[in-house]
Amino acid sequence: MQSRLLKKMCCPFDKGDLNISIFKQEEKEIIEGLLTCSACQRYFPIIYGIPIMTPDEYRQKSLEAPVMKKWGLELPAGDQSFRLDGPTHARALEMGDNE
Repeated sequence: MQSRLLKKMCCPFDKGDLNISIFKQEEKEIIEGLLTCSACQRYFPIIYGIPIMTPDEYRQKSLEAPVMKKWGLELPAGDQSFRLDGPTHARALEMGDNE
């Protein structure tokens, strides 16, 4: 995913601003990362450069859990929501700094 696209993106549920934590980047291409909505606290992983922003009913936690664990983020057990309880512990970047 090109970092310049971040300025144009918003949460697909409530149109809230998205925060990003980048875990792997090559030049201006984000390979692995995590987008989080500051309003509803939903998370959207970026895997192989593709942001996973599908509706909750089409997402599978079992597919996302290994990647989240690799990044050091634990998902609440038994919870079927796609929301994070607390802040991520990655290198958070301001959207304006990604150009």
